[in-house]
Amino acid sequence: MDLTVRPVRADEWRQVRDLRLTALRDPTAPIAFLETYEAAAAESDAFWQDRASRSAEGDSARQFVAEDTDGVWQGTVTALVERPGTVSPLGNRVELLQTHLVGVFVRPDGRGTGLAHRLFEAALAWSWSLPVERARLYVHGENARAQAMYRSAGFSRTGRCIPCTSPYGGREWEMAISRPAVR
Repeated sequence: MDLTVRPVRADEWRQVRDLRLTALRDPTAPIAFLETYEAAAAESDAFWQDRASRSAEGDSARQFVAEDTDGVWQGTVTALVERPGTVSPLGNRVELLQTHLVGVFVRPDGRGTGLAHRLFEAALAWSWSLPVERARLYVHGENARAQAMYRSAGFSRTGRCIPCTSPYGGREWEMAISRPAVR
């Protein structure tokens, strides 16, 4: 698959919305996302415009997409900057300057092809340019496929977990990767 991995642009809010709605229809959505299709579909155009704008510029968030030669978005990941002393979107206190990777999705045909790794490389390169101390994410305890991909990308469990707020229940485990040492 010939793909370009790049940040979203503010004017691409419709594509941001459409890919998110596609992700929320995926069979893994109940253990992969903390949002339902119905809730996301009910959001206004202004919500999606703001989301795309915030993810396209500045130094607080960046959404990356993998776009094929036909202009179809095949996958995405978003890096949110978390600053010490603030509260994360999951309700826990942030201790380090870090990015929180969220919204990881690859269309079924792209799974197992290395596409997720390419998205993570872009999100981590942006993260390290800020510079943050680490990048983290949360993954459902029963989402074995995602956990394996995150481990292969260099993430490891920190030992921290939180109750999952989705209707699926269970626990979300924190996985993190530290900023590489400068040589």
